[in-house]
Amino acid sequence: QVQLVESGGGLVQPGGSLRLSCAASGFTVSRYVMTWYRQAPGKERELVATITSRLGTTNYADSVKGRFTISRDNAKNTVYLQVNSLNPGETAVYYCSTRGSSLGYPNGYWGQGTQVTVSS
Repeated sequence: QVQLVESGGGLVQPGGSLRLSCAASGFTVSRYVMTWYRQAPGKERELVATITSRLGTTNYADSVKGRFTISRDNAKNTVYLQVNSLNPGETAVYYCSTRGSSLGYPNGYWGQGTQVTVSS
């Protein structure tokens, strides 16, 4: 069964950092493009970062470039998102996803999400 389980979120002060994890099962993350999204209350889900399957090429939203880093540990079948210098506007549920079509999910597959709250 395909599963994506995000963890690592929590309450941090402005300027703080977290490392979010996305543990996958049922498929091998190194064979798929993996993406982190976030969704703030009342707002649409926005793309944060992606990592490709072969070379591990990364791409980031302009707003997080230089502060966030997406990475992948193939041995652990886990994708990470290091989030640094957080500001309150980045309070959101952060989701890990894969395209999912080849896995039987034509609209993509999403994890439960992990809450990141940035507040003083």
